[in-house]
Amino acid sequence: MSFKENLLKKIQISQLTRKVLASFGSPESASKIDKDAMRSLLDMSPYLYHRERDLDLFIEKLDGEQSKILVLDNELPIYRTTVEDVAIRKSPYTKEMLSIGNIIKILKDSDVKISRREESVQIIQKECIDRLDLSYNASDIEMIAKEGADSLENGYTDGILESLAFFAELLGYQPAPKAFRIRHHEIVGAVTEKQGGQIWYGPAVVLSLIDNSLGMIEDKISSLDKAKIEHFQQVAQGKEKPSVEGKEVFRYLTDAVLMQ
Repeated sequence: MSFKENLLKKIQISQLTRKVLASFGSPESASKIDKDAMRSLLDMSPYLYHRERDLDLFIEKLDGEQSKILVLDNELPIYRTTVEDVAIRKSPYTKEMLSIGNIIKILKDSDVKISRREESVQIIQKECIDRLDLSYNASDIEMIAKEGADSLENGYTDGILESLAFFAELLGYQPAPKAFRIRHHEIVGAVTEKQGGQIWYGPAVVLSLIDNSLGMIEDKISSLDKAKIEHFQQVAQGKEKPSVEGKEVFRYLTDAVLMQ
């Protein structure tokens, strides 16, 4: 696959990961995870599906007899053992529960369990991303910028958003914190968190979903600086001139990626 296709897949992996993580309740709650999102994530992993008894298992073969086995339930445990061992621990037959050794296995699985819950999701996310070739050269980045600039010229909002999503992924830009959000605007930028809950935001890209005007605000602005936040909003709404605007935003983003 091309770099752009691999980068898009990485974005999809991150989105699915966030969706699954957001579905977790507290460890004591009976809330159900988003299994559909988790299945989609596992489809991009090296794990293969296997049905054993009433268990949905996803298996990554290791050297020797053991495998890494994820059980698709609300705990999402990952084990390093055999399918038969997981079946006894998670869905034992009555006759299997007559064995003292099996009872110990059922009550205590720390000897074979690698992870559970959020940690398991993050392990799968990493394994999905590790399969992708995310190396790139200048022409790859320039192509993404050109497609974004062409979309801007043609008023194609979805194309602009796609290019911005690629650059946000490459630069680690994040959606605007609450203090910087503006209705009908797509905003992504660099976030720095400091002690005391203070957040610094910027540089940031702002796209108006009303008229497709595109601007870049280069300043890093504190979430506690009301005057600068007001200026940020004025720029975003087209009432003040941005640091960079129009197609030049994509040139700015290209340079930022290539300078990393």
